[in-house]
Amino acid sequence: MTDYYSVLGVTNNSSQEEIKQAYRKLAMKHHPDRTGGDDTEFKKIQEAYSVLGDEDNRRNYDSPKPQFNQEFGFGGIPPGFEDLFAHFGNFGPFANRQQPPRNKSVSIQASVTLTDAFHGKELIATINLPSGKEQVIEVRIPAGIQDGTNLRLAGLGDDSYPNAARGDIMVNVRIINNTKFTRNGDDLIFPIEISMWDAALGSSIIVETIERKTLEIKINPGTQHGQILAVQNAGMPNMNHPNIRGRLLLQTSVKIPTFLSEEQRELLEKSKPQ
Repeated sequence: MTDYYSVLGVTNNSSQEEIKQAYRKLAMKHHPDRTGGDDTEFKKIQEAYSVLGDEDNRRNYDSPKPQFNQEFGFGGIPPGFEDLFAHFGNFGPFANRQQPPRNKSVSIQASVTLTDAFHGKELIATINLPSGKEQVIEVRIPAGIQDGTNLRLAGLGDDSYPNAARGDIMVNVRIINNTKFTRNGDDLIFPIEISMWDAALGSSIIVETIERKTLEIKINPGTQHGQILAVQNAGMPNMNHPNIRGRLLLQTSVKIPTFLSEEQRELLEKSKPQ
């Protein structure tokens, strides 16, 4: 009969904790990942611990009865030691069961304008699946979608394995830069240029929104260069709450004339603080 105490380097007077510590140390040392795949010694250690690591098995081993004819075999990771071998590869008894084949998800990209992102849009596309088949898909771009959002079309992806669930199609949405508006979250930034006279005395201007509505914007006297004028509920809709909209932020730029007439110069001189 194999001397399991010698295999683990302990004595028959060793405590269960000492046996456990010896097993841990030897198992790490002789694991196949560290011995180049040779698991001979590793299996001996596992077999020894399957006997001595269990108090009932150890008692039967120490005092065998005449009818005792039990075989101690290793059928998996001993309880409590799963974390010890979690970082090792798949070897012998640690090998995972072969996973059934799975169909893959397919990733594509769709580009839309900022106006499309404001209103929402439906796209029709034909893509080639890994199985070689063509798949016609309809992509609904929700109003207010953010740049870089991924939309999932469940069950429309790879179908290479007919007995497995189909993969998904992941649509990465990119928004084309707009020459007029700059987006910041659900807010839209729009630069406006006003004369120094309008900035000083006040005025009003007409602004066209992204949905082509016209707004009359009041310029208060004393408006400063770079000042932001906020128009509530005139920005982008929120993708998750379409009835909520961001702001239209008008970034003012005060234009200073490079040439003044004599009359204008005299007026400025008269208004100049002493």
